[in-house]
Amino acid sequence: MKDSISEEHLYLAFSHHCGDSIFPLHTSISLFLLSYCDCKLFKVFLVPTGENADDELITKILPHDLEVCLISRHQLPMVVQSCCLPAVVVKDGKFCRAGLSVVLRHIIQKAYEADTSKKDVLELLGFKKTCLKACAEVSGWTRLCEISIPLAVERFLTKSPEHCQTVPADILELERKLGEPVRVHNDDKIRRQKLQQQKAGAKVAAAEGEPVEMHEHPLPNLELSIAFSKLLVQKVSPTVNREPSHIRKTKTTDLPALDHVFAEGLYFTLADIVLLPCIHQFLVFFEKQGINLLNLPLISSWYRRIQEVPGVKKAADKCNMQLLQLPELQSGAAEEQLQSCLLVSGDLQEEHQDNHFIGGPRPTMTKLLESGIEAKFSPHPCPDWTLDWNSLPAAVSPGEGKMSRDRALRKQQQLNNLIAAVKKLAKPGDVIVDFCSGGGHVGIVLAHMMPSCQVVLIENKELSLIRAKERSDELGLNNIWFIQANLDYFNGTFNIGVALHACGVATDMVIEHCIKAQAAFVVCPCCYGFIQNTVKFSYPQSHQFKAILSYK
Repeated sequence: MKDSISEEHLYLAFSHHCGDSIFPLHTSISLFLLSYCDCKLFKVFLVPTGENADDELITKILPHDLEVCLISRHQLPMVVQSCCLPAVVVKDGKFCRAGLSVVLRHIIQKAYEADTSKKDVLELLGFKKTCLKACAEVSGWTRLCEISIPLAVERFLTKSPEHCQTVPADILELERKLGEPVRVHNDDKIRRQKLQQQKAGAKVAAAEGEPVEMHEHPLPNLELSIAFSKLLVQKVSPTVNREPSHIRKTKTTDLPALDHVFAEGLYFTLADIVLLPCIHQFLVFFEKQGINLLNLPLISSWYRRIQEVPGVKKAADKCNMQLLQLPELQSGAAEEQLQSCLLVSGDLQEEHQDNHFIGGPRPTMTKLLESGIEAKFSPHPCPDWTLDWNSLPAAVSPGEGKMSRDRALRKQQQLNNLIAAVKKLAKPGDVIVDFCSGGGHVGIVLAHMMPSCQVVLIENKELSLIRAKERSDELGLNNIWFIQANLDYFNGTFNIGVALHACGVATDMVIEHCIKAQAAFVVCPCCYGFIQNTVKFSYPQSHQFKAILSYK
């Protein structure tokens, strides 16, 4: 039985509804997952973004078996008001999970914990439970599913009919992704099985006098059987005999590629759940406009196939989604479109190639010095200031965050410097945000040292943040919030941003966030070896460096 003390509240935005979907689409996606998992562990609140919200109308378009309450933005818990929706928070708690992927992954975990017989629900998180775990700021795939496609469909549906003849670029990108070869764990074995199946089929065709086409055929039964055996939590029947020696000896590079069954490859995952309400709305609109789908054969096949997944139609019915029955399409009509997409992405990659690159920090620094750019160092702002660690409670020490003694000592030295700078800037009543907080080594010390300030810890990794909360609870801190979210999902106002060793690109993301919020920041970067071009940043950042240094 659910403990009322740990009751969790799920907050979803509501702007409008169109046909059988609620907008923004992040809300439709969240409701669909709740229905698919048959999860009633959360008290669900709908938060209208406008003033006019009709209770009766909203009730009619919600899932039949879900009790939902309306709540205004100013009634939200304070920690949730600082976040983009969807968001989940324990009732009267200070620990908030925000952003689509984080919230959906949490729903899956809670549904499975409540009923461990729901193996199919846990399988949504994919191999090693990493599906949509990488943040959208650095992962192109997460960004496509979580942000780009929902936004593209929402914008598409608001256009005038004459501007809706062109398929959005993000939908074409998904079509291209579905045409890429699949890489899965242990795929070498599956690809050998596929080669054996192909050769057996070629022999039969040759015996019957039919033309043999080894690589052009519909989705093979092998991929489908493997995908659906996983869905039904069955074991694939092992072959009685080992593969023939000529199959075993075939080089990996010569094995046939595996085709997509679902969005991420062979297996039905959370990515499919996220994409279904979006693609459904897009296809419904296309059908109403009488536009053919010849240039989206892979998406059409995926949409038909996903309806065969146990539980999908039932969840759709609960959410009042009238799934379409699309006709079979041939993939040949889309080849030219897909090739153009591939050429564009290939051109982008070539831009970043540098055949004259000489690596290492010294050649880079020499290049900068020759162009008159030199690092300048200022004296320490508080050279004599240090924390008296021996007088502080044990839970404040970084050693309580599960790290070695030597590393804890180094962390104390780093915190001395960082906290000295923050204390010089902070005023009573300030909000201080510890970005990429990890186990809370910075934020917990700040909250303990400055009880008149509100400290917010933001971290994507759930276990690190839970560990930070446990330490905070031990100290009895009342001026601290914990937000598990990607950085972009935090939209609260604050006065000082702090980041210690935010890895690679994250340091620049923190600085950008602080500048936009007009907040001061105290930042110590991490290993810039992890710097990489992402959807948000391309390097070098400054015009001056671009004139001297390449991306590498």
